[in-house]
Amino acid sequence: MAGCYAIIVAAGRGRRLGGDLPKPYREIGGRTLLARSAGAFAGHPEIAGVRVVIHPDDRSHYDAATAGLDLLPPVPGGASRQESVYFGLRSLAEAEPDSVLIHDAARPFVTAETISAVIGALATSPGAIAAVPVVDTLKRADGGAIAGTVDRDGLWRAQTPQGFGYGAILAAHEAAAGESLTDDAAVAEHAGIAVALVAANEENFKVTTEDDLDRARRLLGGGGDIRTGMGFDVHRFGPGDQVWLCGIAVPHDHGLIGHSDADAGLHALTDAVLGAIAGGDIGHHFPPSDPQWADAPSALFLTHAGDMVRARQGEILNLDLTLICEAPRIAPHVPAMTARVAEILGLDPGRVSIKATTTERLGFTGRGEGIAAQAVATVRVGN
Repeated sequence: MAGCYAIIVAAGRGRRLGGDLPKPYREIGGRTLLARSAGAFAGHPEIAGVRVVIHPDDRSHYDAATAGLDLLPPVPGGASRQESVYFGLRSLAEAEPDSVLIHDAARPFVTAETISAVIGALATSPGAIAAVPVVDTLKRADGGAIAGTVDRDGLWRAQTPQGFGYGAILAAHEAAAGESLTDDAAVAEHAGIAVALVAANEENFKVTTEDDLDRARRLLGGGGDIRTGMGFDVHRFGPGDQVWLCGIAVPHDHGLIGHSDADAGLHALTDAVLGAIAGGDIGHHFPPSDPQWADAPSALFLTHAGDMVRARQGEILNLDLTLICEAPRIAPHVPAMTARVAEILGLDPGRVSIKATTTERLGFTGRGEGIAAQAVATVRVGN
């Protein structure tokens, strides 16, 4: 048996939220709802693997949102949440997990403590869910008027993650096919599986409306520290027929000389991100004297800097890069460069700015001797 796996349900369209993007790919604080929820499980030491269930039309959104996260390949969902969870469960059969946690992508603030608590409860119960007790007085309505007061004693509001023994919940879903059950605890109840309640917190709410999205953004805006970092890099031209800039091979009558792939754009961005968190510089982490970095793709360096930000419970809010050269022409390649940088860091492309300028034929770049790059990174880090 292979421990505890997590299924993240992200196949819904979120029509109540509106907007052009499906709900799992809406952004708060520079990261999508899916990236935050899946990241919480991917980084948890008690989770052996994470599988996301997506809408078949959303693969490009998924790839951009989850870049840099260690996830199993996604699987397509079904016509309902219940069916999507079943497809996710069935896809884990070869892994033979002993237990599974099921979580909604639209709950981006699940904590490591809540995940651990649900896993811990499975040691003594075949099922367990995160939940919060009802504290408001409940009224039953009839035609817009109060018809009665509902006793709130013993009432809880169900959240996710919801955890179960793998074989039992898979069989329960198979038995409940065709039913219209609203969560996996209801599927378990339908099969006679006992489910324990694990006290969670109000911040583990589900983003359903624009008001919820605003609430999520306020939560993020209320904490952390905004930092700015700067980066600068230069590489001279040498033999070759292309240059690497921002992870894209740009045809040219020269190459760039450097210990790695000499990508001045990614080097400047890496130093800017590291500078924002006082994390040293690129040479400290990847010394040019170390032969293992010879001809290395510079995407490795920028990925490492992004991982350091996430380790600080932080996020990259914006990147601004200027490439300085007389040739090659940069403008035709800017869209591809922007997409590549966003992919490397798991950012929305709208948070990446790449542009180019010349020095009016002054200095070494004006003489066509090389390329320079300067970058600014804006980062929020946790308190």
